[in-house]
Amino acid sequence: MKFNYKFQNLLGTVYRRGDILFTNDGNCVISPVGNKITVYNLKVNKSNTLGVESHYNYTAIDVSPNGSVLIAINEKGEAQMISLLTCTVIHRYKFKQQVNAVKFSPDGKYFAACCDDTVFIMTAPCSFTGEFRSFVMKRVFKKAHDDVTCLDWSSCSKLLAVGSKDTTTKIYTLDYLDNLNMYSLSGHTDKIVGVFFEKKSLDLITVSRNGQVCLWEASIDMDDLVTSSVQISHKKRRKLQKDDDSEDDVNEKNVIEKDKEIGSDDEELKPEVKVEDDKKLTYKKLGRHYIGDAIRNAHHKVKLTAAEYHKNTKILVTGFSSGIFFLHEMPDVNLIHTLSISEHRISSIAISAPGDWIAFGCPNIGQLLVWEWQSEQYVMKQQGHSLDMTCLAYSPDGLYIVTGGYDGKVKVWNTMTGFCIVTFSEHQSTVTSIEFSANKKFFVSSSLDGTVRCYDLTRYRNFRTLTSPSLVQFSCVALDSSSELCAAGGQDVFEIFLWSIKFGKLLDVLGGHEAPVSCLSFSPTLASSRLASASWDKTVRLWNCIESSTDCETVQLTSDALQVVFRPDGQEIAVSTLDGNISFFDATTCEQAGTIEGRADLGSGRADADLITPEKMLKTKAFTTICYSADGSCILGAGNSKHVCLYSVKESILIKKFVVTQNRSLDAVNDFINRRLLSEFGNMALIEERTELEGGDVSVSLPGVKQGDMADRNVKPEVRVHCVRFSPTGENFAVAATEGLLIYSQNAGLDGTFRPYRLQEGSTPVAVKQLLKEKSWGPALVAALQLNEHDVITECIEAVPASYIELTVTNLEPDYADRLLHSISRLLEHSRHLEHLLLWLRASLTVHKRKFPPTALLALEKVLTVRYSQLTNICDFNKYTIRCIRSVGEMTPKNEDVDMDSDNSSGRGTYSDSD
Repeated sequence: MKFNYKFQNLLGTVYRRGDILFTNDGNCVISPVGNKITVYNLKVNKSNTLGVESHYNYTAIDVSPNGSVLIAINEKGEAQMISLLTCTVIHRYKFKQQVNAVKFSPDGKYFAACCDDTVFIMTAPCSFTGEFRSFVMKRVFKKAHDDVTCLDWSSCSKLLAVGSKDTTTKIYTLDYLDNLNMYSLSGHTDKIVGVFFEKKSLDLITVSRNGQVCLWEASIDMDDLVTSSVQISHKKRRKLQKDDDSEDDVNEKNVIEKDKEIGSDDEELKPEVKVEDDKKLTYKKLGRHYIGDAIRNAHHKVKLTAAEYHKNTKILVTGFSSGIFFLHEMPDVNLIHTLSISEHRISSIAISAPGDWIAFGCPNIGQLLVWEWQSEQYVMKQQGHSLDMTCLAYSPDGLYIVTGGYDGKVKVWNTMTGFCIVTFSEHQSTVTSIEFSANKKFFVSSSLDGTVRCYDLTRYRNFRTLTSPSLVQFSCVALDSSSELCAAGGQDVFEIFLWSIKFGKLLDVLGGHEAPVSCLSFSPTLASSRLASASWDKTVRLWNCIESSTDCETVQLTSDALQVVFRPDGQEIAVSTLDGNISFFDATTCEQAGTIEGRADLGSGRADADLITPEKMLKTKAFTTICYSADGSCILGAGNSKHVCLYSVKESILIKKFVVTQNRSLDAVNDFINRRLLSEFGNMALIEERTELEGGDVSVSLPGVKQGDMADRNVKPEVRVHCVRFSPTGENFAVAATEGLLIYSQNAGLDGTFRPYRLQEGSTPVAVKQLLKEKSWGPALVAALQLNEHDVITECIEAVPASYIELTVTNLEPDYADRLLHSISRLLEHSRHLEHLLLWLRASLTVHKRKFPPTALLALEKVLTVRYSQLTNICDFNKYTIRCIRSVGEMTPKNEDVDMDSDNSSGRGTYSDSD
């Protein structure tokens, strides 16, 4: 088994907070998800999370006009210049304050960032400017009296309009102009939410939080705007920059001093072009309009929270805190459309370049919507769990992942596209466990509401609800290998309930545990119906549910049992206990086979408000979730920590440790308290800042309460891993953590990695091509499999003629045949040569009449299911087109005796059927 797992994708969370935007082609939506960024391709219906990670949550993002560079800034002011071509960080920069907005200029030469009451203009790395350094300071403006909230560039990239909380909008210039230094627009009575230039004009539209929309007309056109840069003498420039320690970036202080000296020294700094007084830029207010008066009159707390303007179509989109958005046509402010998309605040709006799609982000419920306003249809409607996920389960073919959360919802995610395909909301409380059936037709979920529900994946419905005679909070659920029996354990009643899935009747109640049942697991083998149950009474019991359900074998442990799982062959069980150990027992004799002491591997993860030392905190760590790998040689474990540990079962050693997140916006990420929080009086994080109007005193949070305690004004979620599961194919594993559903894969980012298999001296790409020219198909295929290069294997498979495929496969050794099967399953995902690959697949399965690895067969089943669904959709789409062409052909008049020279003047003729 290979262990080079890398982060591949993030599911379960689609939007957290911050700006959302469309790419320049309008086919993709870029959304910040915590400290990661996800790109949703609406054209191919697929999501992809970039491999870039920040130390804090992203809040402000923007894409350059050429679409190759993305600037992303987190809540602490740490900026990253990311290349969308290579998905790597080009450069980093640290702002001193939180950045409220960032935007590239239309020509791509500069970008502006708003920090508190300051606006920074920096040079963007591009071929136009000749500057390939990032974050080179151009100008700094500090004119606002309150925080700056929004900004927009003019089409000529010479003017910058900036809105602020002080209800004013200020116009700044990129270069030093003689006819304009700074112009302020006033007239609003609330915070400015959006400010927008008209296309190829200097006219402005400003939108405030109370729904006011003001239209401003400029006194001059864009062509009349004189853009003359100030010539600064070499002596003065050297004087202004002599205190600058950095050769790469211009200091903020030097830029401000330069602005002051330029304005004060008129003799040495003269503009190149003189500008007449009648060409001064001034603004005139054309009108003031009010949006959403009826909503605000009914609900006084409703505010306008987001606004976006499409300059080509002159469409203004405004979103409110009640979840309602309006579409108005400017400049007449005619209402086009209105819709309520949720009951929560809309924080961000983006419009695609063609102007037909509008994206909305709702941070309170983690919802991301793309609405096509002309046809009034949803292009994409995705929402993650509003609270943390508690459990997950893979489908037997690995195509779907089902998750349950604290919000009581059950969601089904497609691993190929990354989208949620269905959401079930029947549970009324926390979903505690989920289990998939072996026939992949349904799955079951248990909840604290006292029900176990069965869901059908064909019709997407809850077809069975299993309950107990008295109300019981179910903490776990399990299905046997035949998908006929369902067992659930109680949290407040220490019993195990057994139902029949087919009839929905309670068959038996298994008693014997003296504490809550924490986990249940059926044997995966078809010939056995043994059930293993773990409990907090320091025992694991093995039940035979069919023969004698009352008899059981008890395994005594040294601490409370948290999880129990069977090995894929059913011969061994693994148990995680509260003391941080993982113990292995023989499923037949109940003898202990090994132990893993992994408490130290989880890490302490000290929270900001913890009062105990890391050494004491480490003693509270344990593996709350474990899972065997597909071949049973390794086991994966995690708990209330940011680490996921992979162990070898045979050697009982740690193979690899995965860090699920470095997001310091979460609590308990660091093993030690930040020294900046330590003072002579103790930890400053324990002191809550409140004003006199808020009481002035600090309320103590309830001890032991993790969910729903709002005593602290600043609620900071704690990083933890709730569930880990290996995929049936063994190529992926999923982690349900505070950040979301993280997918780790062996094929992620390995296209440039050289991993040969039984490599020989003569196995080179040149030798493979030479063998293909000589039509030596068998040796060429063996050499390609030894190189283990995807491109070389693809070239070799596609070059072999269809008539020689069976003969080529016949001479392969079993090891090479298994690797060929994995290569074919990988090629089937995206290759257009479907029939040719199916011939390879049929030859591999029929010639080698032996038992193939289950992981390879499951991977083939997964990809064939996807391709079958794609072909079905294509056939259904073209069915009516073919029928129409066929009916048109039948309606064409048949004339068998046609003289082609009968219409020589027009050069046209009619063919008969015989022709």
